[in-house]
Amino acid sequence: MKLIEMVQETVEYIQAKTKYRPEIAIVLGSGLGALGDSLEEAEQIAYEELPHWKSSTAPGHQGRLIFGLLGGKPVLCMQGRLHFYEGYTQKEITYPIRVMAKLGIKNLILSNAAGGINIDFQPGDLMLITDHINFLGENPLMGPNEDDFGVRFCDMSYAYHPELRKIALEAAAEIGCPLRQGVYVATTGPSYETPAEIRMFRLWGASAVGMSTVPEVIVANHSGLKTMAISCITNMAAGVLDQPLTEEEVLTTGERSGAIFRQLIQKIVEKIEG
Repeated sequence: MKLIEMVQETVEYIQAKTKYRPEIAIVLGSGLGALGDSLEEAEQIAYEELPHWKSSTAPGHQGRLIFGLLGGKPVLCMQGRLHFYEGYTQKEITYPIRVMAKLGIKNLILSNAAGGINIDFQPGDLMLITDHINFLGENPLMGPNEDDFGVRFCDMSYAYHPELRKIALEAAAEIGCPLRQGVYVATTGPSYETPAEIRMFRLWGASAVGMSTVPEVIVANHSGLKTMAISCITNMAAGVLDQPLTEEEVLTTGERSGAIFRQLIQKIVEKIEG
């Protein structure tokens, strides 16, 4: 079955299950899923129900779509994402983004938990991603081009849309949320990076490191979605502090930052036109 046929089948299933037709979608990263639980008049669909949609196995990722109202606007929340380290292909990881494009999503907000490479950062900081480095070793657009979505050679000059970044900075200022800015580098995981790798990434100009987001951003741009992304700095990267990295720290810090994260995303949603 062709990708467009699979996507259409998933779209039709979703549209039969919800009254909502949102133009804004939010992908919630590790420890940040509580925002999805706060939507008003919510409708939920488990990933396991969706045709051709893989299940999330990562800790802290509930694995469901939630439709509802945020700041009075209809939104779609993807509560839990798919990762390369789970054993999925990049095309499987980004399948939800293809579905979003055909659902009528125009603006995509991604979030993730990340390790701080910039030594001025602190756990709990939020960072607006300005650009990324793909250190995954693969690109989700490899193989025959999906002409139903975009062109063969996808421009990534403005992968993180300037208009949405401006809105994010304005929203942060309005609610008094310090919002860092920086470059995100994606690695495969699931092992954390070594101190030597972190030193290399710092020399490259990276401010934070994680195991997600980049494939989704590439496919979102290929599919014509305006895209922005925010990292929650849940821990300092390997070698920055003289202590080991743990999964518990990532989840705990993400949950602790949940309140200000939700306020920021709601304000951004309110300011997005349309």
